[in-house]
Amino acid sequence: MPHPTRQDKPINCAVITISDTRTPATDQSGQLIQTLLSDAGQTILDYRILPDEADQIRALCEELGQNPGIDAVILTGGTGIAPRDTTYDAVESLLEKTLPGFGEIFRQLSFQEIGSRAIASRALAGVYESTLFFSLPGSSKAVKLAMAALILPELPHLVGLLKP
Repeated sequence: MPHPTRQDKPINCAVITISDTRTPATDQSGQLIQTLLSDAGQTILDYRILPDEADQIRALCEELGQNPGIDAVILTGGTGIAPRDTTYDAVESLLEKTLPGFGEIFRQLSFQEIGSRAIASRALAGVYESTLFFSLPGSSKAVKLAMAALILPELPHLVGLLKP
């Protein structure tokens, strides 16, 4: 029997931008995620911009993960290695299951576009409280790549496995 694919109703998503400087008007990556999700027939239930503070990121991820109405959370920003990049650490510490293939394939695809700088990306995905979490770099090019090549094609299948 094939794995379930949830296509009967829209997937309820939250989009979180991690940035100390972006506003809703300047948040190109967060807006792009929302547009791509909407164009794919998914629903945006929450959108926020948070500063790159690990405790705030973790608290919001816990809140969203424990909300039964949210199927997937997509974060953008804070995945590098600069001192203020805390998203990876905050999200990874919550995950009950990780999807290592997401980060591996994302970096492989990024390498094809940007070369060796792809090694600095700490993009990751996993599950917390039966909710999917994807953490993407802040670059709009990286967001477009991850969304088009990996997230949008697999989102219905992955949510179907967690919330049939």
